[in-house]
Amino acid sequence: MPAVPPAPENAPPRPPRRSGVVVPHRAGPGARLAARFIWLAVHAVDATLRYDLVTDQAAWTAMQRGRAIFAVWHNRLALSLRLYARFIQKHDPPRRLAAMVSASRDGGLLAQVLTLFGVQPVRGSSSRRGAQALREMISWAAQGYDLAITPDGPRGPRYHVQSGAVDLAALCGLPLIPVSYDLGWCRRLRSWDGFLVPLPFSVCRVRFGEPLVVPRALEDAAREHYRAEFERRLRAISDWPTPAGKPSPSNPAPRSGV
Repeated sequence: MPAVPPAPENAPPRPPRRSGVVVPHRAGPGARLAARFIWLAVHAVDATLRYDLVTDQAAWTAMQRGRAIFAVWHNRLALSLRLYARFIQKHDPPRRLAAMVSASRDGGLLAQVLTLFGVQPVRGSSSRRGAQALREMISWAAQGYDLAITPDGPRGPRYHVQSGAVDLAALCGLPLIPVSYDLGWCRRLRSWDGFLVPLPFSVCRVRFGEPLVVPRALEDAAREHYRAEFERRLRAISDWPTPAGKPSPSNPAPRSGV
């Protein structure tokens, strides 16, 4: 075997060889403290809110029958865990939830918040550790957990459903249920998703939309069809600004007996 010639003296150092394994960022002491503050703040604000629930009848039937995948826009994460506790676990206490969270540093903070809420975090996204996270989500579903995802996260584009949500529904065989809410009083952050921060004593209008059932065998054309259809359903239960900047009326849905 020929000898490898030595590197020139002035050559830059070689970069370390990567293993290809993405290790999720873990929450440090500061992040754990921040997560505790977020947990307390969400509970404090939640106690002052007045909830108005509207749910599609098919969604309510699907939730009563068994497990489901709940999808909520990234900018509506603030109250999403309280919605699960109020409207799902309240009627079926043994139910548990596993949620996909980015493997990034911010995801480490959110994973700690999920843990405080009693939710199982699964680290990964479309850009980092996606395949492994998908397998873990399927494993938690097989153990009887509901699943939760942000189909436009963690980097957007905002209000664009990515195909991973459809792939997960196809592999798990669970209905994909769109969830959204609007706040009468909130602050919108200047982030890529326009994150909604709920303010105390607001009205929170919660909507569970028409579920989507995805067949297990999917070709590319079918995958795009289901992706676009689910995006339409999730948008249909959300308020959207008109070109003039005024909120447009939401599509009406039948009230449930919750």
